[in-house]
Amino acid sequence: MEKLMNEEIWPREFTGAVAAEKNAWKWKNISISFVHSLISGFWSCYCFYDNPKLAEDMIQTHTVPAHTLISVSVGYFIYDTIDMLIYQRNRQSYELMGHHVVIIICFGVSIVSRMYVGYAVVALVIELNSIFLHLRQILQICQYKKDNKIYRLNSIINLGTFVGFRISVMAWMSKWMLINKDLIPLVFYSLGSIGLAVMTVMNIILFYRLLQSDFIRKKESTIKVD
Repeated sequence: MEKLMNEEIWPREFTGAVAAEKNAWKWKNISISFVHSLISGFWSCYCFYDNPKLAEDMIQTHTVPAHTLISVSVGYFIYDTIDMLIYQRNRQSYELMGHHVVIIICFGVSIVSRMYVGYAVVALVIELNSIFLHLRQILQICQYKKDNKIYRLNSIINLGTFVGFRISVMAWMSKWMLINKDLIPLVFYSLGSIGLAVMTVMNIILFYRLLQSDFIRKKESTIKVD
């Protein structure tokens, strides 16, 4: 892709067309991801409100809204994986595809067996943070500067919800699995543990990148200006 964007190889009109096409795809991809996170994040909260037993028994209890939510989310992750495979193949996309594959497998077990539905819904509470992660990307596409008030506000909310709805939820899910390991078949326990381990590593990396991009570098640039 870097070669295609090199103006010494291709005319400026061609590189402009490629950039516009790539930007259009990015708009579509992030917009769909934003809509999914918005719907699934609040839908997951509704599932527990609709039937509190889902939170009490996360192994056997399942409801139609919860099962439908997981199915819709799997559909989205399959679509997004295929979309990235076709239109954007780079290191960051492969990381996201790995994330999607882990979720598709784990959620797929829940959909087919109709077990661990409550646990899967808890995982989708994380999407409340994804709302602001995707909004951050949309603001970047719109070329909002990092010192813009709207961008800064979103950065702060993004960081807060990252801790509140992503790190905390992941920690709770890990604790729940350890406490209930005797109730979970070895195959499912191993699959869940691997999935959580992969997700935890990816979230640590993502958290560091967010801090580095939106806060540490911003502070360093301010110090240089002063």
